[in-house]
Amino acid sequence: MSVRLLQLFVSSLRQNLPRPSNIVRSGVQIRFITEMNAMEPLEDKTDDSIVQSKNHTRYKRRFLKRQWETTKKETEPGESEEKKICDKPFERIKKKKMAVLLGYCGVDYYGMQRNPGVPTIEEDLLKALYDAKYITEEDFNNQQNAQFQRSSRTDKGVSAARQVVSLKLPLEVNIEEINSRLPQCIKVFGIKRATNKFNSKSKCNARTYSYTLPTYVFEPSLSSEQERKRYRITAEKMTKVNEILGYYKGTKSYHNFTEKKHYQDPSSLRYMMSFALERVFIESEVEFAELLVKGQSFMLHQIRKMVGLMIAVVRGQTDMGMMDKAFGKDKVMIPTAPGLGLMLDKVHYEKYDAKFKDSHESLSWDAEEEAVERFKREQIFPNIVKGEIEDNSMGLWLEKIKGHSFEPSDDIPDDKNVINGDDDDDCDDIESEDLKNNEDELQVASETISSKTENIDNKDNEKNVAITTDEKIEKTDVVHEIDAKNGDDDEIKSNDSVVR
Repeated sequence: MSVRLLQLFVSSLRQNLPRPSNIVRSGVQIRFITEMNAMEPLEDKTDDSIVQSKNHTRYKRRFLKRQWETTKKETEPGESEEKKICDKPFERIKKKKMAVLLGYCGVDYYGMQRNPGVPTIEEDLLKALYDAKYITEEDFNNQQNAQFQRSSRTDKGVSAARQVVSLKLPLEVNIEEINSRLPQCIKVFGIKRATNKFNSKSKCNARTYSYTLPTYVFEPSLSSEQERKRYRITAEKMTKVNEILGYYKGTKSYHNFTEKKHYQDPSSLRYMMSFALERVFIESEVEFAELLVKGQSFMLHQIRKMVGLMIAVVRGQTDMGMMDKAFGKDKVMIPTAPGLGLMLDKVHYEKYDAKFKDSHESLSWDAEEEAVERFKREQIFPNIVKGEIEDNSMGLWLEKIKGHSFEPSDDIPDDKNVINGDDDDDCDDIESEDLKNNEDELQVASETISSKTENIDNKDNEKNVAITTDEKIEKTDVVHEIDAKNGDDDEIKSNDSVVR
């Protein structure tokens, strides 16, 4: 009887009390257990919401196969399910970043950079490295896999005596094995281990180019072929040539010595360290002169236009005023000299050598100097001389610039030689890393311009101050005269002291 009463009491409480959902929302949860429920035997009940195995949780399911994916790999017709065994033994070759010194005569090539469909220096070099098994097939098809980089990209017909490229190669490389697979006009002189982050282009702090030309171009009175052969340059003429070439030294805006550049473009500022007539020599009864220019970086056609303007001034086709105008804001049409005599003579890594002198070999290549000079005498200079004597490259160009106009005109296009392209690799990425080498020079040039602007502003301010001071003095003099008429001498003296 008492149990029945207790059940009725509990049921009445459940009807009168609020629902459990409202209690849960308020943060309190009450569970009612009756005596009868407590006395009931426990039953084995499984809740479907509780995961029995950890492998079925969301965390574990990420690493398990989805239901619709089959673990069995489908085999093609005729293919066995057995594991394939490599017949050829695989040997992993350890490769490191290397600096390669090479020279080439670029007369029969379309430049240094790889260009499908035409012969280039890079194509023959990479093919020789691939045949010698120093690079893989993937590296040959895409040289960026081997981190290949050239220090300078020479133009069509332009040669190089000390070109440097960087790429990953095995630690043991036989130079003679590479040269045996290269034509005679391309030769590797040396290979040195470099740092892992070495880049032959960005680590190069300066480049030296040479330009070889016959000396008769400096004398306008010569017309016949015999007169040009007998001509020998005088000391006065050499002095005049060096004076004009010395005008290029320093940081200047070379916007007129390239294409698609304007005066205010920061990338047109280039720093020239030296430019001079280095030596004179005679080949095949013709006297030649070698010009050497050293600069941080060069742009499209820059060196050839520098030589073209110098020849025009020496021959009297224009005066030194044109040199000043060429570096000014006005547009000047400068003739472009032929590319036959242009040669990359040396790339400089002084900063790199000073930083890593204790851990890595120097990239001055002093031990290879004799081999380089011999290659220049046997391969490069004979082809330049042959092109000048047989093809009359410079003589035809002199005839072409006789009527050249330096003033821009729509009717007279810019004088472009058949050979076109970059003298150097710096304008390849002119918006990016090419300007890193010129940051100091750009900063110096901008500081110079700002200092000149400040001087002009200061002068203007001084003039304004002087004008206002004169006006004050004039006003004071008028006051003095009025006071003097009134007889107020004491006030005049005090005003004089204030003005002073």
